[in-house]
Amino acid sequence: MASAGLLLAPRAGGAPLPMINRKSGRKRMRLSFHPYELKMRHVFTVASYSRSTTPDIQVEISYDGLTGYGEACMPPYLSKELGTVDSVSKFLGRVAERIGDFRDPFLMDEILTEIDRMDEGNAAGKAAVDIALHDLVGKLIGQPWHRIWGLDPALASSTTFTIGIDTPEVVREKTRECADRFNILKVKVGLDSDREMIQTIRSVTKLPLAVDANQGWKDRQQAIDMIHWLHEQGVVMVEQPMPKTQLDDIAWLTEQAPVPIFADESVQRLADIPRLQGAFSGINIKLMKCTGMREAWKMVQVTRALGMKVMLGCMTETSCGISAAAQLSPAVDFADLDGNLLIANDCFEGVKVEKGKLVLPTRPGIGAKKV
Repeated sequence: MASAGLLLAPRAGGAPLPMINRKSGRKRMRLSFHPYELKMRHVFTVASYSRSTTPDIQVEISYDGLTGYGEACMPPYLSKELGTVDSVSKFLGRVAERIGDFRDPFLMDEILTEIDRMDEGNAAGKAAVDIALHDLVGKLIGQPWHRIWGLDPALASSTTFTIGIDTPEVVREKTRECADRFNILKVKVGLDSDREMIQTIRSVTKLPLAVDANQGWKDRQQAIDMIHWLHEQGVVMVEQPMPKTQLDDIAWLTEQAPVPIFADESVQRLADIPRLQGAFSGINIKLMKCTGMREAWKMVQVTRALGMKVMLGCMTETSCGISAAAQLSPAVDFADLDGNLLIANDCFEGVKVEKGKLVLPTRPGIGAKKV
């Protein structure tokens, strides 16, 4: 029997659990971070903005000879919710000063609750710490998180691949590049060119489509007419069709629509979910918005309990953040985890896509390896 103050953690392959002394005080967690600009393979355009780069911060938590990796991705249009490089850096600096005071990385709920209380915003910075801590603890246990959660990796879903708004020539080129490698594509809509976008893609492939309007449609009758037309074109789901302030109109759309309607901008964290029941068919969970894996897992459970569908989304991220999110993928209905495929300077290796389906890494933690 283990003595008081010792925690047993299983190793891969069923090896005996190592004893970690919570009282010795000899081991301390240390956090470090540095900015890392993500470079897009193509200019990325949605209904409200375009960008060719995305600010990002890489985070490491070291303990007992092991390192957990995390990242904070901060698209400028979401700076209010996610933070900026400057605000997240300041937040992480404060976390770095505090994290050594926590006596045991396995006390994850205690640690992440306290870190969440340190700042009202900077969700991406909190997500980076959360992901790094999950990675570290998974490595200490010797298991990937999908296995710790009891999820079957064989049930990991196919991921969409996103086609941003662009000229017909570029849209055709992007579609040709990915049509043979994916089972479903995601199309950004929300402008006057929506029908042209879909028809252009349909000139190249008959793959099922998901569409994301990014709040771009303002009139509900025009929106439902568009949704019925999209359904005829092989669209199987619609994400955030109208502004989040028009919740009653969205509820009307959800009742009328022939395909499920998912919330994105309307949901950020766990507390947002109950008010969306009946207004949406499901929600899109993003680690950068909800502060990481801990809260994302809770969001999956609550959404299911309310009878709603679950989708996993992402920002443009390295394979660090995408691999972390992919650990939940066997538990969801749709996955849009292509952020690492949209950048040209991925500094991690992790989750793969084979024949359009997510293949989860067997490495412990989040399964990402620095390259």
